[in-house]
Amino acid sequence: MGVSSPDVLRDLKLLLRSRYGLIHLKTLEEGRAVSLLRHMTADLGIPLFCWSRLRGLSLAGGEGAVYATRALGDAFGHIAASGEPALYHFHGVGGELDGDAVLAAQLREAVTSLERIHGAVVITGDRLQVAEGMRSLLATVSFPGPGREDFEQLVRHIVRDLSRRQHGVEVDLSAEERAMLVNNLAGLTLLEAEKILTKAIVEDGRLDLNDIQHVIDAKRAVVEREGLLEYYPLEESTARVADLRRLREWLEKRKAVVAEPLRAKEFGLPFPRGVLLLGVPGCGKSLSAKAVAMEWKLPLLKLDTSTLYNKFIGESEKNFKRAMRTAENMAPVVLWIDEIEKAFASGGDEDGGVSQRILGSFLSWMQERTGDVFVVATANNIDRLPTEFLRKGRFDEIFFVDLPDASVREEIFRIHLERRGHDAGAFALTELAAMTEEFSGAEIEQVVISALYSDFASGTDLRSDTLRAECGATRPLAVTMAERVARLRQWAEGRAVPAN
Repeated sequence: MGVSSPDVLRDLKLLLRSRYGLIHLKTLEEGRAVSLLRHMTADLGIPLFCWSRLRGLSLAGGEGAVYATRALGDAFGHIAASGEPALYHFHGVGGELDGDAVLAAQLREAVTSLERIHGAVVITGDRLQVAEGMRSLLATVSFPGPGREDFEQLVRHIVRDLSRRQHGVEVDLSAEERAMLVNNLAGLTLLEAEKILTKAIVEDGRLDLNDIQHVIDAKRAVVEREGLLEYYPLEESTARVADLRRLREWLEKRKAVVAEPLRAKEFGLPFPRGVLLLGVPGCGKSLSAKAVAMEWKLPLLKLDTSTLYNKFIGESEKNFKRAMRTAENMAPVVLWIDEIEKAFASGGDEDGGVSQRILGSFLSWMQERTGDVFVVATANNIDRLPTEFLRKGRFDEIFFVDLPDASVREEIFRIHLERRGHDAGAFALTELAAMTEEFSGAEIEQVVISALYSDFASGTDLRSDTLRAECGATRPLAVTMAERVARLRQWAEGRAVPAN
């Protein structure tokens, strides 16, 4: 049985009344869990015992410990023999209860005795593995992480405490910046957040906009530890993304929801779900994902779908769920899935149905996710894209990114020349734009790079003649794969919103 509810206290009481003697409270925050269990046992009028490897079982808040209960088996034996209703809290024992037949039998005996007297063993931790015969006795409750009010209270407490110790702390945050700080703390435990904020303030005696970066860096470490998502460095802003006017306008309208989540919630607006970007390769779809994160000032995570797949049965699906849980823990965040059709290709069972099962998990997550995760998915091949993605409601909008027109191509030349330290005004950009009809932005970038290589090798400055020569030597994808591009454009007509 599994339960996930913001009212964890109510759920725990319900399970106890329903005679569940073994409860897994999913959380890494032992302190918050103990506080919750103390509140619950006080309401119910029963004692709370907590177990540790050094002391064994001891009454919460008490001085002494129950004799000879430091070993797990001995602690379970004491519970079975006690005959009194109580709650028994164990933390960090999730990996020890599977595979040890004697320990499993001792736990079963303890749980069975508690079921008769309205008591329970509560095990906290992120994961819990029990012997197959115990699973019918187990109930799971997900303990949500700290909310906005918890983090706001923590910030006030840290500032007040450090102000007394350091004779004042300067807080230089606007209301919007303070909300941004609290948003970025989401996904951390209170203890992690306290350590990060305390260190940031102690360094310079201030709490300001720069300290948000400390929080983001800490969350980056969490992502890298999991190894399934990449924390992508932010290098671009939409100011340097040529064209894609309609997409940028759409994103700009939703920027305020991200910046002012409380006001948006009061106004009845949910956090944006995401966009699917279809189009010709090399036209700025991936760049747009980076630009969204930069403009919205949110962390950017990239899901490399190749890291999900594992040769062992069931592991690929577990990897996907871990990746999505990491993304939700880091919320608010932008999640970038590049060339999504490669991960969830429709048709064929070459992988034994793994991709279809992950697709099902992904679609369910898209519908049911609770964290503020904005998905930017890109796709180049509409033929391989599962039709389930195209249903209304999966994404907020589907955009089609077409090849740039002449004025946009001119701007793309300008961007890439200036990025590499060259005065764009010294080159015939209008002529170059005319020569690169049907070129994508990526192909124009390669024209500039190839010309730079040529003139660098010859020992001269970059010349317009070299750029012209590279334009003439390049065969764009729209020419070599004209039928595929035409099919993309035909499909997008009436089905997708033009991004350009």
